[in-house]
Amino acid sequence: MAFRGNQSHFFHLFWWHFTDSPHLYESFRACAHAPASTSCPSPPLLLSALFVASDVLSVMHLFCVIPTDHFLPFGSVAPFHDDGLHYAKQEWIDRKLRWNPDDYLGITTIRVPSNRIWLPDVVLYDNSDGRFEATVTKAVVKYNGTISWTPPANYKSACTIDVTFFPFDLQNCSMKFGSWTYDGSQVDITLEEFHVDKKDYFDNGEWEIVKATGSRGLRTDSSSTYPTITYFFIIRRLPLFYTLFLIIPCIGLSFLTILVFYLPSNGGEKISLCTSVLVSLTVFLLVIEEIIPSSSKAIPLIGEYLVFTMIFVTLSIVITVFAINIHHRSSSTHHNMAPWVRRIFLHRLPKLLCMRSHADRYATAGVARTGGAEREGKMKDSAPELTSLLYTKHNLQAALESIRYITMHVVKENEVREVVQDWKFVAQVLDRMFLWAFLLVSILGSALLFIPVIYKWANIIVPKHFGSTL
Repeated sequence: MAFRGNQSHFFHLFWWHFTDSPHLYESFRACAHAPASTSCPSPPLLLSALFVASDVLSVMHLFCVIPTDHFLPFGSVAPFHDDGLHYAKQEWIDRKLRWNPDDYLGITTIRVPSNRIWLPDVVLYDNSDGRFEATVTKAVVKYNGTISWTPPANYKSACTIDVTFFPFDLQNCSMKFGSWTYDGSQVDITLEEFHVDKKDYFDNGEWEIVKATGSRGLRTDSSSTYPTITYFFIIRRLPLFYTLFLIIPCIGLSFLTILVFYLPSNGGEKISLCTSVLVSLTVFLLVIEEIIPSSSKAIPLIGEYLVFTMIFVTLSIVITVFAINIHHRSSSTHHNMAPWVRRIFLHRLPKLLCMRSHADRYATAGVARTGGAEREGKMKDSAPELTSLLYTKHNLQAALESIRYITMHVVKENEVREVVQDWKFVAQVLDRMFLWAFLLVSILGSALLFIPVIYKWANIIVPKHFGSTL
């Protein structure tokens, strides 16, 4: 990323240039006995004229100021979160450092230590590491007074992050530059270009710059006003990594909970599956907590989705325990089925849930009971005929009592079996009902998670949040 600004510095009516360390320019002294050329300066004349001689700049009026044009582009060759090389190229015109190249063997450019000339104290206000100064390097001075200074520096700025739509979030970060000691009456900073030049920015695998603009502002401190330039960077997180390794597994686990209601209730796998899914969701929640910055102002949608799914799984465990309890009910456990339960779960809900009606099974059982009664009647009708074949009435009565006992026992077993089957069928109806209910809730929950993301990526949320600052 790179940004540019045109700044005009105004300082007071006279300016002294001096130095008491001529040995700093040994590179020029080495050329004292060299042939005259454009690459070899004449230090006794040029350096003494520029830095040794003290002179007062004549002005027309006491309150006249000397304008100095200042050009400030900013560049970065590192991703946002890495400690890479940054540079801030600053250019300004120092009217005191001018010379005629014809008088100094055609020399048009010299390089001098930056700590021996006046430097603009433009710093990053919202600095996060406490280091405001740049590296001291040499400055390039041209014959017309233009000074170019490009010190390498590492600028770190902090911004508030909104993690609501993580990992499909957009962030608006700003960097404010301005003079530290010169107010608006001494240094005036103006913005040259509205858009930021990003030719020197190296692409990042996690973030990309969506928009980068600058604006001029004022910072008021007591009675002074300081002009500033603020650059806004709207960056977008690249969601592919988090989608593949975070969102898709979470959605898969939420839909895996639905299979709990498809398993038979007579096995012990239902509770085991629910518990395994709950533990997996807890691990994913801890991973998200490590990735996303801690903030109580905004809760990410993926976090809400995980919490919702955990409640979802916990509720499925409760329902599964209740369904298993119903599955194992019978007349021996003194659980008589209420008429409204029989009417709703055995006759109405199966039709709505596309299940086989319980009335068919009832009809089959009724035929079995009727057949047993008919056989009992036939046995009673044939009793007189059997009497003639038996030797004694006592043996006949004993045989009839045995037959009645066996018949009643069989009928009672059938009734007990029917009660058990009725409760098992109620448990199946509950599983089928919650299977469809949880499937619908999972689809709606996943849709509600991605609908805001779709709107955001369609540039509907971007103007709402950042339009006022651009």
